[in-house]
Amino acid sequence: MQSLPVARPEHVEYHGCAARREGARSTPVRRQAERVRQDTQVTTARRGAALLRRLPALDWIRIGLLVAGLLAVFTGLLPATEAEDSLRRIAPLLLFIAAVIVLATLTKKAQVFDTIATRLAIVGRGSYVALFLLCVAFASATTIFLNLDTTAVLLTPVFLALAQRAGIAALPLAMTTIWLANTASIVLPVSNLTNLLAAGRVALTAPEFAARMWAPQLAILAATMVFLWVLYWRRGRRGADRYVPAPPVRLEDSRQRTLFRVAAVSCLLFIGAIPFVGEHIGYAAAAAALVLVIAFAVLDRGALRLSLVPWRLLIFVTGLFLVVPTLSIHGLTDVMTAVIGTDPGAEGAFRAAAAGAGLSNLVNNLPAYAAGETAVPPGNHDQLLALLIGTNAGPIITPWASLATLLCLESCRVYGLPISVRRFALHGFGLAVVAVGVGVLALLLTA
Repeated sequence: MQSLPVARPEHVEYHGCAARREGARSTPVRRQAERVRQDTQVTTARRGAALLRRLPALDWIRIGLLVAGLLAVFTGLLPATEAEDSLRRIAPLLLFIAAVIVLATLTKKAQVFDTIATRLAIVGRGSYVALFLLCVAFASATTIFLNLDTTAVLLTPVFLALAQRAGIAALPLAMTTIWLANTASIVLPVSNLTNLLAAGRVALTAPEFAARMWAPQLAILAATMVFLWVLYWRRGRRGADRYVPAPPVRLEDSRQRTLFRVAAVSCLLFIGAIPFVGEHIGYAAAAAALVLVIAFAVLDRGALRLSLVPWRLLIFVTGLFLVVPTLSIHGLTDVMTAVIGTDPGAEGAFRAAAAGAGLSNLVNNLPAYAAGETAVPPGNHDQLLALLIGTNAGPIITPWASLATLLCLESCRVYGLPISVRRFALHGFGLAVVAVGVGVLALLLTA
């Protein structure tokens, strides 16, 4: 029988020493790796904390609204079926919001808005009357066809930059965008998120909606123009008789010119599709945005960032349409019904408009419309459209009354343009009363 080899003690000692030496060598490496891992975790945590500290108060409100809505669903305050119905209803709206903001932002990067605004000043030839009419037309068209948030986010900075380049008083241009972002958002479903909701409730296509709302829109625009001219644009307010037109925007190379053309064509195709796509307006906006995204991916990839997606607005709208149904179930509908009433005639229309405008300035126009809609009987179409007039043309008194107003005022703050809150509220109150009143009257007269 052959015996197995027995390890000699010196071999065991040798291997043990080798293992200890290897362990001794690896210990500093392991310690260094552990320190690197810990430093990375600390750095990541610090960056996350710094990012959270940099979030504006408005962003915390948006996030808090979404968290509150989710908690309402998880705790059963909002039944799961109600939450599902609400989210299914706003899904096409979220697609539209995301697509149209991306489209508008890239259109601005392609210098389409800057070029148009500068050309308006040149066409005006130093006349403030001509510039006033051109700026009103441009801001109104942007709001009507590309949504009020486009005017707030993109046109306000363009107008403020134009004021600086041409030596024009900035306040008249700023108030033009602030007011028209709200008061020009009546006539098409795409003009305002509340319009999309109302159009679906009353089962109107885009042409039918426009046919019903053109008269209120014209009446409200006329009131807005009078208030703008008297309070901000007339000679005693603007501080000059004439202005010097700014030099035209120069597109330096073929790449910029190509992006400019693609952006302009994409916007025109989207606007042209509005009468034909009906409730699928989100798909039309997404298609136009996709064309422009592809063009930028080829010619200016650095402009394509995740920040193009308006996550703040998407979070706000999603949270809103979870919180408002919860409140409606637990008593808000009864309160709004008592305020608005159920009269299908003129009294009900004016009460709904006044309630919509008042609640918009207390909280915000989106929850004001969502809450008021639940109180209006399904058959009272004129009353619902009057509520819409109140929530669209009325939120111009308090800075938080509409998201568009908040965005415009933030642009003014960044630009360094001070706006008196007291003066803003007093002038806004006067316009809101007149604009909502003449808008509802026009709605009733053309019924």
